[in-house]
Amino acid sequence: MQKLKKLYEGKAKIVYETEEPDKVILEFKDVATAFDGVKKEDIKGKGSLNNEISSILFTILENHGIKTHFIKKLSDREMLVWKAKRFPLELVVRNYAAGSFVKRYGVKEGTEINPPLTEFFMKNDELHDPMVCEEHIRFLELAPVELLPKMKKIGLKVNEILKNIFEKANILLVDFKLEFGLLPDGSLAVVDEISPDSMRLWDKQTREKLDKDRFRFDLGDLLEGYKKILLNLKEVI
Repeated sequence: MQKLKKLYEGKAKIVYETEEPDKVILEFKDVATAFDGVKKEDIKGKGSLNNEISSILFTILENHGIKTHFIKKLSDREMLVWKAKRFPLELVVRNYAAGSFVKRYGVKEGTEINPPLTEFFMKNDELHDPMVCEEHIRFLELAPVELLPKMKKIGLKVNEILKNIFEKANILLVDFKLEFGLLPDGSLAVVDEISPDSMRLWDKQTREKLDKDRFRFDLGDLLEGYKKILLNLKEVI
């Protein structure tokens, strides 16, 4: 599969067209960003870790009947995916209080949220990804509102699958975000990436943060956390 014209470059990935119009290549960059791109640093090896972790998690989801845009891992930092019409919307699933949830509601970090809680956010760095409800989504035309219940259902199913996997890997799945899009056949699918960039993952015993919060808040070496996640995953799959 040949990498042709660059279609888009984001904070952490580059999208390239291929000789097949319905397929694109995602290239993961060796860049870490936080606070809507305000904090940024080149970290050699990050792209390959995110590509490998995402490839593993997408494969697990596909094997459990969750439709995604993932086709296959192509190289160290590249994966082949279906070209999707992406929605500027993120679904966050929370199992424990952390991040913006703690700031908004004053809940102690690490408090278990049971049953899991879902929230929608508008994907827009300039506006700092504001939280939105169904009425906002309809007015702003972020996504067809009739698809929102299905997105939530998929998100909770993904949560159930990944919680079980990470539990075996001695890791707490604190929260994660999903992006959705329509594949060439018109079906709704999980797109973008599923990696420590888009999830909060803590060591089950020590509560050590293993995800991008290490970079956000200078809590330790980012690659060390990502490598531990990958190693633990490989031991249970």
